[in-house]
Amino acid sequence: MLELRPSCECCDADLPPESGQALICSFECTFCANCAASKLGFICPNCGGELVARPRRPVSKLANHPPSDRRVYKPQGCRDPAD
Repeated sequence: MLELRPSCECCDADLPPESGQALICSFECTFCANCAASKLGFICPNCGGELVARPRRPVSKLANHPPSDRRVYKPQGCRDPAD
């Protein structure tokens, strides 16, 4: 089951379970759409995998299968390629 991590690893923006702005790789590294596009080129800086839209869990399932509250914040790995 997906963790549904609560934030972007690059900028720490909140990404609640219903967010359409969350992207993940196959290891569930989580990024906001803005960082994925502007800084990462839709490639995970941790594993090199592609970043794709994170599925949204139906609200009716969140009580029994809550999202993670573990925030991962690693801005050092998320530099703009132009820098």
